[in-house]
Parts: sequence; C-alpha cells; structure tokens
Amino acid sequence: MMPSETLTRPETDTLQTSIDAAKAALLSRQAADGHWLFELEADATIPAEYVLLEHYLDRIEPELEAKIGVYLRGIQGREGGWPLFYDGAPDLSVTVKAYFALKAIGDSADAPHMVRARECILRMGGAERSNVFCRVQLALFGQVPWRATPVMPVEIMHLPRWFFFHLSKVSYWSRTVMVPLLVLMALRPQARNPRGISVQELFCTPPEQVKDWFRGPYRSAWGPVFRRLDSVLRPIMPFFPLRSRRSAVEAAVQFTVERLNGEDGLGAIYPAMANSVMMFDALGYPADHPDAVTAWGAVRKLLVVKPDRAYCQPCLSPIWDTGLAAHALAEAGDAESVEAASDWLVSRQITTLKGDWALKVPDVAPGGWAFQYENAHYPDVDDTAVVAMLLHRSREPGHAPAIERARTWILGMQSRNGGWGAFDVDNDYQFLNHIPFADHGALLDPPTVDVTARCMSFLAQLGHTMQDPAMARGLAYIRREQEPDGSWFGRWGTNYIYGTWSTLCALNAIGLSHDDPAIRRAASWLMSRQRSDGGWGEDEESYANAPAGQYKQSTPSQTAWALLGLMAAGEVNHPAVAQGIEYLQRTQRTDGEWDELPYTAVGFPRVFYLRYHGYRLFFPLMAMARYRNLLSGNDRRVAFGF
Repeated sequence: MMPSETLTRPETDTLQTSIDAAKAALLSRQAADGHWLFELEADATIPAEYVLLEHYLDRIEPELEAKIGVYLRGIQGREGGWPLFYDGAPDLSVTVKAYFALKAIGDSADAPHMVRARECILRMGGAERSNVFCRVQLALFGQVPWRATPVMPVEIMHLPRWFFFHLSKVSYWSRTVMVPLLVLMALRPQARNPRGISVQELFCTPPEQVKDWFRGPYRSAWGPVFRRLDSVLRPIMPFFPLRSRRSAVEAAVQFTVERLNGEDGLGAIYPAMANSVMMFDALGYPADHPDAVTAWGAVRKLLVVKPDRAYCQPCLSPIWDTGLAAHALAEAGDAESVEAASDWLVSRQITTLKGDWALKVPDVAPGGWAFQYENAHYPDVDDTAVVAMLLHRSREPGHAPAIERARTWILGMQSRNGGWGAFDVDNDYQFLNHIPFADHGALLDPPTVDVTARCMSFLAQLGHTMQDPAMARGLAYIRREQEPDGSWFGRWGTNYIYGTWSTLCALNAIGLSHDDPAIRRAASWLMSRQRSDGGWGEDEESYANAPAGQYKQSTPSQTAWALLGLMAAGEVNHPAVAQGIEYLQRTQRTDGEWDELPYTAVGFPRVFYLRYHGYRLFFPLMAMARYRNLLSGNDRRVAFGF
C-alpha cells in the first residue's frame, strides 16, 4: 500500500539528530583496533548440534548447556515446533534436533514444551522424514541405522575432475562440511552419549522397520536417477578395496588439516568445524592432539554466552560487519572511524595463498577478503567488493595496492554467464542438487544478481565503463535475471527487496540512465511494496510461496534497502522516500538503535536463515545519511556504488 503523495520532507534538524544518534550508537560498538563484530544468529539447529556434540564427546558442561536450554525453549515456535526463522512455521529437522538437545540437557519428555514438540514432529511425519543432515546426526547416536543416510563413499576423495561428481563442482561450504563427514560415514562411529539419551518416541515408524528413507517427491527427473544409483552402490560398497579406502581417508584428513584455519576453524563455519572435531575423535586422535585442540577451539569461539542464556553461532562475520559499518559511517561523515576500519581491513586482505577457487582460474592472483577473521582458502567475492569500495571511497593513497589486487581478483572470478558467485567460478552444476545427499538443495554456489551487482558497483567506482567486456557481460546477466514484475531475486539477503536494492545501486554506479526501463520497473515495484506505515518488509517465506516484497510488518533494514534502492534510481524527492525516512526516525530507539526481530538474511533459501544483529544499525544510518547528503548537495545522483 502506497503512502499519501502529499507527505512533506522530514525536518532537517530532526533528521540530523537521528543520524547523530545512530552514528554514536554504531561508534560505541567499534573495537579499539577499528573493526566491528556483531552477533550472527540462525535457528535452533546450531545450538542444538553444539549440545549434541558435547554429548558425542562426553565433554558436557552443565552450566553452559543449561543456558543453551533457556535459549532453545525461548525460541520454540507456534504449534510446538522450532522454525527456521523468527515467527516462521515449524521445521521438522530443526525441531527433532532441538528436542534431542533439550532431552540431553535434562528436560523431561513429559514436560509441556517437550510434549508439544513431540506432537508437532509426529504430525509432520516423524523423525524418519527429517533431512539427511538430521538423519546423519541420529545415526551417530545410534537412533537410526546408517542405511538411513545416503551412499557417500569416502572414495569420492579419489574421483578425477572430469567425473560427474567432484569436490570442485560443489560449493566451498559443501566441500568443507562434506570431507570430514565422508570419514565419519565410512567409519560409522557412535557417540559416547554418557546419559544414554534416546529419542525413539519421535518416530512414527520404528527406524529398523523403515523401508525407504529416500522416498520422493523428487525435485526433478534427476532425483529417481540418483536414487537408483544409490541403491546400486549400497550393496557393493563393502567390497571396495581396503587400501583404497585407507588412502581416501588419508586424503580427507590431509584436506582438513591443510584448511584447519587456526582458531577460525575448517571453512570458518560451524558444521564443517564440528565434523572435523568428530572426525579426529573417530580416528583416535587424543583430545590434546594439536589438530584436535585447534578444531575444538574453533567451535568454542562461536559461543555467545550471556548471564541468562547462551547459543552457538554458525560463523563469525567481522569483515562483513566492518565493511558495512564503515560504509554507513562514511556516508554519515565520520572520517576517523572509517580510517581505523580501513586500516584494519587492509591488514586482513588475502595476498599470498591461492585457495580452492584457483583450481578454476589458476592464473588469477589472490586479492580477496574472507567473511570471517581468517579463512584464507575461501575469500568471499561479495565481501571483497564491499571492502574494496570502502578503501577506494576513503581516497587514502596507501590503499591503492590493496584496491588493485581486489580489482584483479574480482575480474578473474567472473563466471561464463557474466555473473559472479560468492566463492567460486562457474559453480553451477545444477544436476548435483538432486543427489540424495543434497535434499536441502544448496550444494552449489552459482552466480547471483546481488553479488554481481556489488562487483559491478566496485568496478564502476574504479572507472570501468560499459565498454569494458566484463561490465557488458555483467549488465547483460542482470538484465536477463530481472523478474517480470521489475524486481530482482536476493540470494544473500531477504529477498526481492535486497536484490532490487543491490541491483539499482549497480545500475546507478555504471551510469545507466534513470529512465532506463529496467530501472523504472524496479523503482515502481519498490514503491508498490511500501507499507502504510511508510516502511518495507519481506517475509522469509518469499523464498517459497509468500508474495515477493511483502510481510506483516516493516523492518528497519529492509526499509533502508528500499530507500537506498529508490535513491539510486533517482527518486530522492519522491514522497515515498520521505515517508520511509520518517518511518526510520519514528521507530528509532532513544539510544539511537532500532529493534528488529524478524530475520532479513539467508544462508540457504528454504533451508537456513540468518539474523545479522548489525543490519538494524548499518543500513538505517546509511539510508538517512544518504538522504541528507543528496538533499543538501547539488547533484541528485548517488556518488558511490553501495
């Protein structure tokens, strides 16, 4: 619903007061060395898995687990289950893990919240219908037979690159999660489970009686083909040569150890870290072995422990947080904090190691940034573009070499279709998303519009024009991907509002006329999604069946994205923009921050969603400051690509 066309502009004095308050709030969170780190929250899966990991290893910490129990009970959703995101519908696999963890912590199966959870699980078909990763967890605790998991022989480590399945053909996150998991699936260890916790009550059919763990519906004709392959491989796996199996395990261990990544862990993501911990344990590594210590320490670094509750994060986001916070403060005019952030970021650039990405582009020099503190094997294209734009924006001559390294690397990471993926080049073997192991449908890292837009914004900021072949291919990709309604899909943020904002910034940065039909359609779509309170919101269910760009409430971050997108489209004087700015001012807390409970980001659509605790600070400040700057300047065109 559109707001009234007769709205007036926010008062300059009150706008500046809001900007100053938001700036002070963000500055108060900056670390002494110049960087920011905010909490990164997902659903109940990771905290529950952490509890189960302690029970797997018999490293139970009752006080910590009690606090995690408080957290898990506090986010139990409607119908008794646990959702994938705030106020979402219950998810079967998440609910199974949360129930299992709470029972391990000591909650009685007869407690009201446990009864509600169990009834919810049984209504959804029972634990036998949970996803592959949940069933692997259950198999490790002896709750289901290993035949409940798909055939994934560790000999995968020996497959040649030309084979239809190879580790280089899946995403970095799949790769790092999968390699230690292959060892676990080969060795089939059992959790120590010192309290003997069982969750057999969660099954509609006793696990030993389940005949088909991989029944449809399949997402495509590939599903039955791979299901048949699974059934062919299963009976012959025991006859694979032992020598080959041992060497495959050794290759998996070598892969893992080479990428342990110090205190930031394998892949710097929880599932890979936890699998590495269990792999070392299954191989008989003593707890004080250096590799085992490193792996366990990385997991522990993800814990958020507060006086009354605790949870485990999926990963840490300091590079992303720092880049976004500094962009917001640059817009607000705080040069000192931006300089400190830039200096810290320059020190984190990956300049020597060629990670897995180099397998596809071996002649490209490194020059990216990771998402986390350290993750040198897996620099992030999106982070690199954001950080390099910030460094260029600072106009500090000493940053020129870092910017040039980033430019070279990003140009080298462009895929054949003109777009950019997050971590790899041409990682788009879509048929692999239909193997039984990939029932989550998130095995790959194909190019996406939001990452492509950021790369083009960065290159345009450096002076690349549409005469540059890379830019021309990128624009063609963006045009092809525009939805019929004028929006763009948002892979890494929710969802069409995020994708449309990102793309409009890029189209503005490359100098495309604001009268271009693509821009006009996108701006009209954003205006059509404005809510009556002046803000914008979008449901995570827009990745499934919910309407694009709509939600039952407005959120600060999504409102800011819409505003930034409209301003990039040349609509700074439109009443819709004034109304959006007024919404941000009206909902700002007295301490300069905003509240935002709904999740507005995504790890894997329809599988894993995220709440970036910093989004409610970065983006509203950026939007209000940009609005102020555009109104007070002589040029109504946004100067930067982000």
